[in-house]
Amino acid sequence: MKSKAEVAKQNNICFSFNYAPHYREEIYLLMDKEFNADFYFGSKTLSGVIKKIEYNKFKGFVAELTFKLFFHNFYFLKGQSKLSKKSYKKYIITGQPYNLSGWLLLIKNKIKGKKTYLWNHGLYGKENSFKLLIMKLQFYFIDGYFLYSNYSKDQMIKKGIDDKKLFVIYNSLKYSESLKIRNKLIKTNIFEDKFKNKLPNIIFIGRLTKVKKLDLLFEAQKLSFKMKKGFNVTLIGDGKIKQELEKIAQESNLESNTWFYGSSYDENKIAEFIFNADVCVSPGNVGLTAIHSLSYGTPVITHNNFSTQMPEFEAVIEKVTGVFFKENNVESLYTVINDWLSENPVKTSGIIENCYKVIDDQYNPFNQIKILQKILI
Repeated sequence: MKSKAEVAKQNNICFSFNYAPHYREEIYLLMDKEFNADFYFGSKTLSGVIKKIEYNKFKGFVAELTFKLFFHNFYFLKGQSKLSKKSYKKYIITGQPYNLSGWLLLIKNKIKGKKTYLWNHGLYGKENSFKLLIMKLQFYFIDGYFLYSNYSKDQMIKKGIDDKKLFVIYNSLKYSESLKIRNKLIKTNIFEDKFKNKLPNIIFIGRLTKVKKLDLLFEAQKLSFKMKKGFNVTLIGDGKIKQELEKIAQESNLESNTWFYGSSYDENKIAEFIFNADVCVSPGNVGLTAIHSLSYGTPVITHNNFSTQMPEFEAVIEKVTGVFFKENNVESLYTVINDWLSENPVKTSGIIENCYKVIDDQYNPFNQIKILQKILI
């Protein structure tokens, strides 16, 4: 009897994704290793410049499809629809409804009787009737949908979508690398040396964009000092609103308690920052910031409106790996931060292990590959 690995090698699979972001390197390379598959990536995204995976790291075939903006947010990946002509048995593509070439590929594969799966966010619970119609139309053409969260799966089931076609695959970062770094982490004085105080330390890691609503964090910080509490804020990342945030910090007299570290791809340094922080705060949608923070043992605070969240909010378990505050409510954010820090003046080994457990159990590429093998083989 053949092993799953041997069977996987016989299944000729086409993975066609809108982009190859660096943070998905481990899962994509693991897929490259475990499946007999070719990869096709879009040359850029609608959301801006993100560091790519170096294609020469793949052992199998990789090609880049030129991104062509059609109108508004609608776009083509040149050559994607022609992949239907190739001899692949199964196709897994990014399920973005704005990708017109993706629609053509779905239609062609349906006509030819080829199995096609989508890998995307699914429903948030805030969609209008038109978006729901588009989603249900997509389901006519596909054999399955890989989702990042159970929340999205539940939303789709409520809308009458067949749960047998829904597979929660979660998300991941460079787990193996972070695991090696994690096992060597120790407490350092990185924040005390910078701020010259012993106040609690809040961290955020990610792109500095409006959707992250980091102005709320500074408002909460200002309120904390007004209430004779106070905490330091460190931002790791760069983005369009960096200067705007620097101005807010300056006008609020928070400069001496704020550190705009900038962007960094040095994972050892990032790990030191996160591990030594008391809590990570993402006032807007949290996304992979939650996975990054929990990977190095730091709980997460984010908002409670799940219909506007990113799927990774599910990694935040109330009062175990973090806590939620009322969306867009500065007083709630301040209260939640203050309560967490008061109840957990020291980030204990128990808190750290709770964070690690969520990542080790679900949000890692080895769990993802098992799910892919179960469905695709």
